[in-house]
Amino acid sequence: MAVFSYIIGGIIVWSLIGWGLDYLWGTRWIVLAGALLGAVGGFYLSHMHGLTSSRQNADGRHAPSAPSQDGEDNAK
Repeated sequence: MAVFSYIIGGIIVWSLIGWGLDYLWGTRWIVLAGALLGAVGGFYLSHMHGLTSSRQNADGRHAPSAPSQDGEDNAK
């Protein structure tokens, strides 16, 4: 639900910003660019907050998506 909120919120906010710029500059395409920017930004924020990770530990809990404390990535 949080991922959905980030993406929809980003689309709404950046579309309104694009609409305002379109109104000021007399264009029609900035609102679409704003909507795309909002969707990408919302997905990026949800990914950075670890909401899009599907990896799980052996006990069934989600694994953290951040690098380990010692800087190793532990990839095999």
